[in-house]
Amino acid sequence: MLYKKQGRPEIGDIVTCTVKRIVLHSVFVNLDEYINIEGMVHISEIAPGRIRNLRDYVIEGKRIICKVLSINMQGNIDLSLRRVPLNLSINKMNDFKQEEKAEKLLESIGKEVNMDLKKIYDEIGYKAIEKYGGLYPFLQAIVEQDKSVIDELKPNQKLSEVLFKTVKEKIKPIEVSVSGILNLKSYTGKGIEDIRSLLSKAKNYQVKISYLGAPKYKLEVISKDYKNAETSLRSFIDEITNLSKKLNCEMSFIKND
Repeated sequence: MLYKKQGRPEIGDIVTCTVKRIVLHSVFVNLDEYINIEGMVHISEIAPGRIRNLRDYVIEGKRIICKVLSINMQGNIDLSLRRVPLNLSINKMNDFKQEEKAEKLLESIGKEVNMDLKKIYDEIGYKAIEKYGGLYPFLQAIVEQDKSVIDELKPNQKLSEVLFKTVKEKIKPIEVSVSGILNLKSYTGKGIEDIRSLLSKAKNYQVKISYLGAPKYKLEVISKDYKNAETSLRSFIDEITNLSKKLNCEMSFIKND
């Protein structure tokens, strides 16, 4: 990537690294988000337990996600691979890949408006990163809002128009899904009508229902925000739980992980 952060990381930061060389008891890496900064991962910080061969865990030229353990007076940076939780490592890697994708998109746009990538950064990229924390969040803001997101950064008119058109074509809004399995039974003479009545409440909470075969139903809420999706699904379950008791229906719900 052309864009690099200024200065050095801080202790505790999670950083994207590329393995540069492997020696007997250490791995030396480049910190990809910074300008000409190296770090070192001691063999004890690669993985738990005894390690016979470092190359079983890391490969030269491959990316790894590390945690900054210490920075000494000379600026040497000690890192840990094993202290980064898997979910945090995956999220960090995905964020880095998204930034790469966003930069490539800007580079492509630059060719249409006769601007190299450095000029694109000078025109709008640096301002976007300062305001939105990254290029990809900036592009997502364009998708979710409108062209004013671009115009407020005041790029030239041609760049603004091509950027908006390209982002709308290439970038999809972020969506999250929350789902689970509903078991719903009724033993009364009006069982079918009662179950239909309960399930009809789903439209009030934007809950999608898929029939899996009696008595199972898949419930799903798709939203731009996980918290909102979770709230909608939970509110629906709460309502039909109360109603099912009044209708003498047997109900249970298991949320998917």
